[in-house]
Amino acid sequence: MRVNGELKDLAHVVVETDAVEPVLIDSKDGLDILRHSTAHVLAQAVQRIRPQSNLGIGPPVTDGFYYDFGVDEPFTPEDLKAISKEMQRIIRDGQRFTRRVVTPDEARAELANEPFKLELVELAGGPGSGADAAEGASAEIGAGELTIYDNVSKDGSVAWKDLCRGPHVPSTRMLGNGWDLTRVAAAYWRGSEKNPQLQRIYGTAWPTKDELRAYQERLAEAAKRDHRRLGAEMDLFSFPDEVGPGLAVFHPRGGIVRYEIERYMREQLLRHGYDMVNSPHITKADLFMTSGHLQTYADGMYPAMHLDEAVDDEGNVTRQGQDYYLKPMNCPFHNLIFRSRGRSYRELPLRLAEFGTVYRYEKSGTLSGLTRVRGLTQDDAHIYVAEDQVEAELTRNLEFVLQVLRDYGLNDFYLELSTKDDSKDKFLGEDAQWEAATETLRKVAEASGLELVADPGGAAFYGPKVSVQARDAIGRTWQMSTIQLDFNQPERFELEYTGPDGLKHRPVMIHRALFGSIERFFAILLEHYAGDFPLWLAPAQVVGIPVADEFAPYLDEVIAQLRAAGIRAEVDHADDRMQKKIRNHTTAKVPLILIAGEQDRAAGTVSFRFRDGSQENGVPIAAAIERIRSAVSSHARVLTAEDLA
Repeated sequence: MRVNGELKDLAHVVVETDAVEPVLIDSKDGLDILRHSTAHVLAQAVQRIRPQSNLGIGPPVTDGFYYDFGVDEPFTPEDLKAISKEMQRIIRDGQRFTRRVVTPDEARAELANEPFKLELVELAGGPGSGADAAEGASAEIGAGELTIYDNVSKDGSVAWKDLCRGPHVPSTRMLGNGWDLTRVAAAYWRGSEKNPQLQRIYGTAWPTKDELRAYQERLAEAAKRDHRRLGAEMDLFSFPDEVGPGLAVFHPRGGIVRYEIERYMREQLLRHGYDMVNSPHITKADLFMTSGHLQTYADGMYPAMHLDEAVDDEGNVTRQGQDYYLKPMNCPFHNLIFRSRGRSYRELPLRLAEFGTVYRYEKSGTLSGLTRVRGLTQDDAHIYVAEDQVEAELTRNLEFVLQVLRDYGLNDFYLELSTKDDSKDKFLGEDAQWEAATETLRKVAEASGLELVADPGGAAFYGPKVSVQARDAIGRTWQMSTIQLDFNQPERFELEYTGPDGLKHRPVMIHRALFGSIERFFAILLEHYAGDFPLWLAPAQVVGIPVADEFAPYLDEVIAQLRAAGIRAEVDHADDRMQKKIRNHTTAKVPLILIAGEQDRAAGTVSFRFRDGSQENGVPIAAAIERIRSAVSSHARVLTAEDLA
């Protein structure tokens, strides 16, 4: 339950003046509590089987939970089976979760054999300390008192205990059979490679067995759509060891998809009044000192390159060198472009856009295919406006973002408003500026009519943001476009324009990334379509297959006309039989197959074969070309004959 706005166990004693709200098990809070309680049962089961294992952190996460353990030997699949059986016994026992407040000294005494827990005890106490100690640590410690949860058996004895903030379900019986252990991974303690490597067991938990099965079916479907698997099968991209982790190379088929994504976006940018700019990949350190990135983002940047130092024959430095950094952001460069000459209010809004490749030193354990990389190309834009233009420009940008995402086939959205966390000092600027910026974004987001969800503390260090969250074909949510207001960068770079009054004024800066990054957007589209791209994005749009070799020259002429019309088309001249060729290109997810035999050659026609296996015969060549061109220009997804009507 929530008591006066705070989550509490059902055993918490309430008084008449308390405001009490129930927490339902299928709500977000309820699912988090269910999953965190299951994580405790997992940890207890592990320590029953491996008594010498040390406890790390075990928070709820999206759709599940994990728990980290310090163990001598990695867990095996057989270990997971044994742990699951032990968890079932604990759940059947109906152990009660009971909360105790302890002093730091009491916690140290009770957890003397748990070195990771002792470290958390030492970190507890300060504002936000739970969240800052490590990812997931807020489930164990925070700014308030220390608490231990006991798992109490029916006879009143304590079966197990853990440092934890809670709350929990009343009894292990409430966990039922709607849970499962999913996988094992390695994880560094507190996310640092300098710390011991732990074993992390992931699991999932749901209120019912049916919901668990539905989730497992979604996982199976997601596995079929995994962009890493599809990328290899369709020969789209790879991550060569010789290049380095998180640095992708795009193969010809992937390169053409990427080209089409970027080409269409550039067309839209120019239509909507953007100016295309370009900036180098590296810069002197001073630029990122001015922007504030080195003070707030240094851990996410590649180390400095010390260059330009000159030394004489005796080894004396005759010219001091300078530190250069690979850029993690494009915005400082765009500020310099704005500042390169005097600006007038007549030029505002000034919209600068760039497909700029940036580099971020993501930890190796966080890298994941194209969705989390170290080299990424942002479709970045920075818009400079007068204060009285802010609301209109934000509205215009949000409408632009939603329209373009729909053009790529994403249609199900909600918005998220990320705001400042007053307990942290990473945020730059005055409170009044933050409040004004936040309220303006809120007003624009609410006016869109889309659902608006709060994201406290999720703002960038220089300003609040609205992000578009898009649901894909199987209901997963992806953060897509972000629109951020920034009063701080113009101050730091001393940006000015001359107003209608002849005086100098400070512009407001809007950061806008529609895709986030080309790499990540590529992965999202690949999974959304399960590789069956709309005709305009497909690597090979049309493949011609002759019924027999003698009809290949006729089909070559048809394909040549398609190529002249701008269609990516080819003829399969392999020695395989026609049916095998059809199977090969269907597996390769080619949207359209053109087949030609004696009747087609005699009549000047072709036959369409579609992804669903259906076929349309006797289509005149000119009509076939026009229908294909029309489907490309309309961004249609062609799976059946009706899609090409």
